[in-house]
Amino acid sequence: MNPLYAKLTVLAGERFACVKIAGRANFNTSVNFKTLLSELLQQGYPYIVLELSECAWMDSTFLGVMAGFGLKANATADGCVKHAIELRNASEHLVELLENLGVLHLFLTTQGDPPAGEALPPEPPPPCAPSREELTRAALEAHQTLMDLNPANVARFKEVTKFLAEDLKKLRSES
Repeated sequence: MNPLYAKLTVLAGERFACVKIAGRANFNTSVNFKTLLSELLQQGYPYIVLELSECAWMDSTFLGVMAGFGLKANATADGCVKHAIELRNASEHLVELLENLGVLHLFLTTQGDPPAGEALPPEPPPPCAPSREELTRAALEAHQTLMDLNPANVARFKEVTKFLAEDLKKLRSES
């Protein structure tokens, strides 16, 4: 496995989709992850399990993308959180990180085997090779999401978002 990318594997059933994330989940994987979750939500999966037993690490970009989907998947007309995304077998470190970022409430956290019985054989999602502009835009959006969800994150990511916005502007002017 390439150490720069997490390996994403999808197991889809009738009532849920399970995405196994193995390796280092970082900005290099964030666009593929965002595309995959968008497709699963578009296909009408009401419940998504992120199986994290082999996920060694997540950076803030990946966490921001994940938080954005947690927010989107949990959106209801009555404003109640429904926990449409489950984090299964997340490490203590990851749970603590999500809590410190103020986004843990967007997810149901569980331990144990993923749901069984209705699943199809796992298959990797179609690969995509995002451009530098797509990666930069995804990183900027992810960090903005983290800042929007928790005001304490503004101090953490203000400089990062400023740099990413300037880099994105530069990349757009070059193309």
